Amino acid sequence: MRIISKRPLREFWERYADAEGPLLGWYREVEKEEWATPVDVKAKYPSASIIGDNRVIFNIRGNTYRVVVKINYPGRIVYVRFVGTHAEYDRIDAREV
Repeated sequence: MRIISKRPLREFWERYADAEGPLLGWYREVEKEEWATPVDVKAKYPSASIIGDNRVIFNIRGNTYRVVVKINYPGRIVYVRFVGTHAEYDRIDAREV
C-alpha cells in the first residue's frame, strides 16, 4: 500500500516520543500490504475498527494512540486522516476527518 502521508505520523511522534517506534512499525507493515477489502485489513489487524466510507481506526501502542485512515482499495492507497491520543480521538468524528 502507498501511504499518504508520513508527515502527520512524524509530527505526532515529535510531540510524543514513545509513539515513534509503534508508528514506524505500523507504517512499515502497512507499506508491505496489498489490501483489496476491509476483510484483508481485519485479517492483519483484528483490533482495527472498520467504520464505513472505507475508514479504518488503528490502535497504536496498546490503544494509547489512534490512527484514522481512509483506504482507496482499488488504488492501493492509505490516506492518513488523523493521528492522536485516545483523548484527542474522543473529540473528533472519525467519519468526518
